[in-house]
Amino acid sequence: MEKYQSTKIFDGYSTVFRQWKAKDTHCQFLHGYGVSLKVWFEGKLDEKNWVWDFGGMKRAKGTIDGMNPKAWLDYMLDHTTIIAEDDPYLEQFKQMWNDGIIQLRIIPATGAERFAEYFYNKLNNFIKEETNGRVKVVQVEFREHEKNTAFYKEDVKPLSKKDMENYLNEYRSNSKYEF
Repeated sequence: MEKYQSTKIFDGYSTVFRQWKAKDTHCQFLHGYGVSLKVWFEGKLDEKNWVWDFGGMKRAKGTIDGMNPKAWLDYMLDHTTIIAEDDPYLEQFKQMWNDGIIQLRIIPATGAERFAEYFYNKLNNFIKEETNGRVKVVQVEFREHEKNTAFYKEDVKPLSKKDMENYLNEYRSNSKYEF
């Protein structure tokens, strides 16, 4: 089976967050970065010989949380404050949002590793649906800045004995060599 990969970087976002569980470190305080995402796409080529159209987030037919995917990335990351849903000061952040002080985004957990996971899950679900399963996201890198990055990638499970036998039989039947 053919398998190609391509990557796309989404950058230019100014984002503030805090990791409230990181007690005794400066990460427990609000802090901001010029963040970016690098996304790895994998799948079969389309009729244009592309794995994923590099401008595909702008031209997509599908949505993420009801928004065009490019608009959704802007909504999530551009001049926003991202807070974990279990942050003990969540109500105060909501009040700041209501008062027009911040653009609040609430997600399950914060921190570079959790952001990589969050965006992996959202983007992978979208990409699979948008391409009818032809393409998937295999990895997301969340970059706080040039020195700090975190990755989240798909969980690769070993093949079962039956799946391995099917794979080998298919390989043998399509091979020009005799086994």
